[in-house]
Amino acid sequence: MYRENIIPIPGQVQAETTPDQMLSNIIKIENLNVYAGHQHILKNINLEIPRNKVTVLLGPSGCGKTTLLKCMNRLTELYKELKVSGHIYIEDDDILNSNRNIASLRQKMGLLSQRPFPLPVSIYKNVAYGIKLKGIRDRKLIDYSVERNLREVGLWNEVKDRLNSPASGLSIGQQQRLCLARGLAVKPRIILADEPTSALDPISSKIIENLFKEMKKHYTIILVTHIMRQAVRLADHVVFMYYGEIIEQGNPKKLFKNPQTEKLRKYITEGN
Repeated sequence: MYRENIIPIPGQVQAETTPDQMLSNIIKIENLNVYAGHQHILKNINLEIPRNKVTVLLGPSGCGKTTLLKCMNRLTELYKELKVSGHIYIEDDDILNSNRNIASLRQKMGLLSQRPFPLPVSIYKNVAYGIKLKGIRDRKLIDYSVERNLREVGLWNEVKDRLNSPASGLSIGQQQRLCLARGLAVKPRIILADEPTSALDPISSKIIENLFKEMKKHYTIILVTHIMRQAVRLADHVVFMYYGEIIEQGNPKKLFKNPQTEKLRKYITEGN
């Protein structure tokens, strides 16, 4: 309902997902540990993320969800106090032990933060920025791609008559969708979403959630949240974390109906 028809870009081949890829895991994490000095933040994390599904990292604030997300695109390297060890395989590439350019690694992932951070330029230039990161300079191709990505997040009809207006003039919900469009412009495989609706009103939150439900047809979505109700609405796979450890994981219906640990049982009954 919020996803409009996507305009194909002339001369650009759209990636197709084969049946075998649909069944595979796009990310595999082995023995991941993160320390900040003597503080053990993530403790021996072993996890597989299914392709083209919504995987929810669920747990109380401060349990390591965001740190785990940052490990997946190596944003942890921005924090000198963090020491990271282990393996994160993204489509068979061990990104923690890779010589590949970090920028190219990060282009595999679109990042949506708790609050939207549009660039201090026009709506058009925000999306065009992501496109130009892929080396595209042809104006017609950029125009097509800007429209395509704005349509994909359901924003085109709302902004098509003011593309040259400052992005700061959009509502916060629209800004969040604009940031999502900018992230999609680099053609990622994975979307990392860190509490993306925490600063939004209920209507804007519902729009983002409905977008995720549609977008998992084409992307793998990893969503950090502490809200049980949101996990129930969106998750195909749930990973419950508590103080840096994975406590339980699996199908949300089975997990929430029959929790195997007291920690998850308490989290559910407290109504988070």
